[in-house]
Amino acid sequence: MDTLNETRGSLGFEEILADFELLDDWEDRYRYVIELGRRLEPLPEEEHSPANKVQGCVSQVWLSTRVDRSGSIPRLIFIGDSDAHIVRGLIAILFALYSGKTAEEIASIDAGQRLGQLHLKEHLTPQRSNGLMAMVKRIRTDAELTLGEHTLH
Repeated sequence: MDTLNETRGSLGFEEILADFELLDDWEDRYRYVIELGRRLEPLPEEEHSPANKVQGCVSQVWLSTRVDRSGSIPRLIFIGDSDAHIVRGLIAILFALYSGKTAEEIASIDAGQRLGQLHLKEHLTPQRSNGLMAMVKRIRTDAELTLGEHTLH
């Protein structure tokens, strides 16, 4: 359901992957990741709450999950923010990978494999890599909770 991403002007993961492959050096890729972060939908001030704060990130990171129940199967829509430009870009990449998908689709995504295609881990500090995985864990946890709610109804 990439139309959700397209309506917000964000790119899908495959487009980001293709763009990454066109960029030769990591300076250009870092600038691109930062630009992706600039395109993120602003996070409303009330969403900068302790409940939305992601634990395990060196930077301040907030993720909020909305459940779109307009279809037969609920889809998760994510919004987020960080106080670090590069981390905002990483959030945008995760949203390209996960936002607009069903909880089952999210659970089936191998984040390590998909993000590995971008070769981020080799170019991020261990703290940033750990923070990225903390964000993935948070998204997957929210998907599992939604999946549990959906099966109860």
